[in-house]
Amino acid sequence: MTTETSPALAGLIDGYRRFRQHGWGSRRDRWSALSEGQEPRVMVIACSDSRVDPSQIFDVAPGEIFVVRNVAAMVPPFETTPGHHGVSAALEFAVQFLRVHEIVVMGHGMCGGCKAALTQSMQGTEPGQGGFIADWIDLLDEARDAVAAEHGTEGRAAERAMEQAGVKVSLANLRTFPCVSELEQRGKLRLRGAFFAISDGVLHLLDEPSGEFLPVA
Repeated sequence: MTTETSPALAGLIDGYRRFRQHGWGSRRDRWSALSEGQEPRVMVIACSDSRVDPSQIFDVAPGEIFVVRNVAAMVPPFETTPGHHGVSAALEFAVQFLRVHEIVVMGHGMCGGCKAALTQSMQGTEPGQGGFIADWIDLLDEARDAVAAEHGTEGRAAERAMEQAGVKVSLANLRTFPCVSELEQRGKLRLRGAFFAISDGVLHLLDEPSGEFLPVA
């Protein structure tokens, strides 16, 4: 194992030093309070894509949002089978222990996971060669069939439809969790869909009655 600092790590360390000077050092009171605990009001479920950092997009301070990121911003349906349920564990923690008031599922433009779901380009691959991704995005199979029937499987119109359909799938799956559906019915928790367009930097919010994503003014 080498101790030599790579250019990539050097860049991260430079960023850390800027953070220590401007982000941490200038906000010691905030960090001191956060060292005692966190009370975020919002959970954001977003894609792992390096271009769509929720903290940047929403310009929030540390401790304001509880973030879970994964391929295509997916939420699996509620299930009790044995396994390692990472998203479900984070959701349970946010709802039951942090008692967040809102959950935002944010999809985005040019999402590679959604494109793979649409084209089914990774079907049949082995774990480590794309198989893990294929197994994950098969959560979108039903929605994919509807998108493909209307828009085909190529081009930005089809891709955007798939990206926005993915948000709706995750919202529907969130409502299969008893703790989520109960709190939503009691008015203690709100679920929202969002879509961030990388091409123009515009955030859209889902109007669930119409099914349309409307740009934020």
